[in-house]
Amino acid sequence: MAVFRHPERHKVAVLVRHGMLVMELGIVHRLFGQARSATGERLYEVITCTPEPGDIRTDADFTIPVPRGPEAVAEADTVIVPASSAEYEPTGHQLTPPVAHAMGLIRPDTRIASICTGAFVLAAMGLLDGKRATTHWRSACEFQLEYPRVCLDPDVLYTEDENVYTSAGVASGIDLCLHLIRRDFGAAVANEVARGTVVSPHREGGQAQFIRRPVPEPRSPSTAAARAWALEHLERPLTLRDLAAKESMSTRTFTRRFRDEVGISALQWLTQQRVERARQLLEETELPIDRVAAACGFGTAASLRQHLQAALGVSPSAYRTTFRRTA
Repeated sequence: MAVFRHPERHKVAVLVRHGMLVMELGIVHRLFGQARSATGERLYEVITCTPEPGDIRTDADFTIPVPRGPEAVAEADTVIVPASSAEYEPTGHQLTPPVAHAMGLIRPDTRIASICTGAFVLAAMGLLDGKRATTHWRSACEFQLEYPRVCLDPDVLYTEDENVYTSAGVASGIDLCLHLIRRDFGAAVANEVARGTVVSPHREGGQAQFIRRPVPEPRSPSTAAARAWALEHLERPLTLRDLAAKESMSTRTFTRRFRDEVGISALQWLTQQRVERARQLLEETELPIDRVAAACGFGTAASLRQHLQAALGVSPSAYRTTFRRTA
């Protein structure tokens, strides 16, 4: 008997284990559960499962009954492995037999993702060998020692390598889920989910996990006003000098403070925002490609095509064809 009841929806299985982090399970259900089509239909069916059905211990003062077993992962289009308390993560490359059995049921074409130290499970199965991955920065050294074949990048929010995705701490699980929704159904759907959850609609995976100065100290200069101004003038050929002038800073000081506050360089951030604006226009308007390029600051259709190909692996016309209907 099938576990998933709605074959028209994208099927997501969340594989939880003892010591599970309650917030991470909630993130997956909340975000994917809010994704709707233009006619209001649910786009995902999310199922929680576990290697051995029953009461699952959590990182809080309660247990959660999970009646569904590992058969759910065999049906899923996407399998997500959240973290568990540290003592339950595999060491010495060993998974418990029930977890190994459950992971072994995943089909080869299934998309697999981890949140936080859930990456240990993927690594123990060999799914990350030779692939770029990340995990919580506190566990990075232990992870590198345990799994030297993995190309670990401990400084980013999330990674994507073929059909395997990993994310850092709890909050970056939000970023990864939104990224997957954006991949599946476009920026408009992902942005609506972000608005409903009251979170930032898009943080690129390459952004730093640990930002030195996420909140400016009282009375210290910030780059927030320059960022807000830039978002209103993306069509202009903005320079570092333009942005620094908005904060009455030297270019050097602005560059340093911007990276401290945002985690990436100002020019990287500008490119991300322009790609996001291009996606929005491609989904929601009928503007010609060259007009889209001009409106988001890339100048020419060729430049837009180059940046969209680098960011998403598709051309502007292909992106519009894929996501216009959903938007």
